[in-house]
Amino acid sequence: MRLRNKPWAKPLIAKHPAIIVTDPAIYRGKWQSRFAKEAPLYLEIGMGKGKFIIEMARKHPENNYLGMELQTTVAAVALKKLLQIDEMPTNLQLVCGNGNQLLDFFAGSEINGIFLNFSDPWLKKKQAKRRLTYQTFLSQYQQVMVTNGKIEFKTDNQGFFEFSVKSLNNFGMKFDEIWLDLHHSEASETNVMTEYEEKFSQKGQPIFKLIAHFD
Repeated sequence: MRLRNKPWAKPLIAKHPAIIVTDPAIYRGKWQSRFAKEAPLYLEIGMGKGKFIIEMARKHPENNYLGMELQTTVAAVALKKLLQIDEMPTNLQLVCGNGNQLLDFFAGSEINGIFLNFSDPWLKKKQAKRRLTYQTFLSQYQQVMVTNGKIEFKTDNQGFFEFSVKSLNNFGMKFDEIWLDLHHSEASETNVMTEYEEKFSQKGQPIFKLIAHFD
């Protein structure tokens, strides 16, 4: 997701340091200090405009959540959405950061689960190393997650999904569940959608999802 630079974005972020982190490395090993209480910590890499991670935080007050976004303007849009909520969840923090630097941002076993929602599929073969389900990313996830930590991955791109299933399998991960048409399954009743997912599912496009854990 790309947005044009908005002149209000950086000032808005600077105004709310209690909600959004711009230097995540300083909280390595100390993320629980950002929340009202200690709880299992879940990370969405590439939160976009924030719909998914905000709703997850509201539905699951028993957990703590981080929504990470590389693009400052997009992160600011998510922040604006969060600020508009009457009862802002205390179990959610937003983060400006690159998903390729997780080892700089998190200590070992600090994360309980990771969400990868509609990540850029980087369709060209030479771009495979940039896909968030490539082995180098999986290695980072494994190092920052607890034993048996889970990855939840959703995409509308069948080729990317097939690549990801193969990549996770080759890495030695174990699959808990796989859906080839998520919205026409029983899991749709509890599924939390992203803005992108909502848009494409309305067109009847199948959504692929998997849940897998490190063995």
